[in-house]
Amino acid sequence: MLEVSARRTGVALTERQKISWLRLIRSDNVGPVTFRDLINHFGTAEAALDALPELSRRGAGTRTFRVATTAEAERELEIAHRLGATFIGIGEPNYPFALRQIDGAPPLLAVKGNLNAAFRPSLGVVGSRNASASGAKFAAMIARDAGRAGYVITSGLARGIDTAAHRASLASGTIAVLAGGIDRPYPRENIGLLNDIMAGQGLAVSEMPFGWEPRARDFPRRNRLIAGISLGVAIIEAANRSGSLITARYAADFGRLVFAVPGSPLDPRCHGTNDLLKQGAIVTTTSDDVLDGLAPLSQHTLPFPTGAGEPAQEMPSIQSARLANGDRATITDALGPTPVEIDDVIRHTGLPAAEVYLALIELDLAGRLNRHASGLVSLNVEQ
Repeated sequence: MLEVSARRTGVALTERQKISWLRLIRSDNVGPVTFRDLINHFGTAEAALDALPELSRRGAGTRTFRVATTAEAERELEIAHRLGATFIGIGEPNYPFALRQIDGAPPLLAVKGNLNAAFRPSLGVVGSRNASASGAKFAAMIARDAGRAGYVITSGLARGIDTAAHRASLASGTIAVLAGGIDRPYPRENIGLLNDIMAGQGLAVSEMPFGWEPRARDFPRRNRLIAGISLGVAIIEAANRSGSLITARYAADFGRLVFAVPGSPLDPRCHGTNDLLKQGAIVTTTSDDVLDGLAPLSQHTLPFPTGAGEPAQEMPSIQSARLANGDRATITDALGPTPVEIDDVIRHTGLPAAEVYLALIELDLAGRLNRHASGLVSLNVEQ
């Protein structure tokens, strides 16, 4: 049984802060990265909320900017309370310890179940919805063995491999990451399984609002959370262009281990996993392959941010930054449809970093900026 060497640190958000955080993340065009930048630049969510409409206007937004109201945030908190769920902020002690280390981690997670599951080291197990009997059996074996070794199993509640992994780890602990709201699980046939997870040693997790019905575009976000929560991800039976390969790509981007189970080259469900092996994924034919790979990661003390509930200052402050129209145009002209590093934009324009970050926030809130993995940005040419 592994021992977790990380300590729970962080400061709980006050009720007022949680309402402000909910308002900010639910406002138009505010994603996790923009949320972090806004608070880092303005100090608090309340101050950022006051600045949103003007920032969007300066970014040449074409639509009226909607700021989520206090009543909407209070209503979402009330729904969570009524359903026995809660929200965890990124600076709070029970936020998943590996997830908070990735770029663009959700500032708030809706969770329901055993909060201890969020703190324990996790192994992600994902694969084909149309799993073979042998694939489902292998997923269950890995999940049981990793659970006995002290790992929580994280998956996406989908049919096939996900279902097998969750069921096999009900007793030891499993995290179900949802593409929709916690009260809108998908597929409906797994509602009973989700209830078993939340009533036992497991946890349901979502970054989406309560009542949100999952759409196709929401599943890659769910896959990103699976990879972020886990120290490593085991891929079992994944076809080409499958969601499981998206999870594997995110895992690689986050510096996580990617385990792939080889399969028959004649089985389309194994084409993706076999390609992962060609790209350097860890060959996985036994549970020991996974446990041996994870052991060095789970034995080290993991870093945690410290300080108040609001994120620490990381970016150059824009509170006193001012942008002339000409400088704003220079920054916009430096962007295009091809993703670029922000540091390259700063060097190219020769403008202060604070002014560049301010312009990017304005463009983002106006819906004119795309954010990509590794902190890259590009201009939304469809606007």
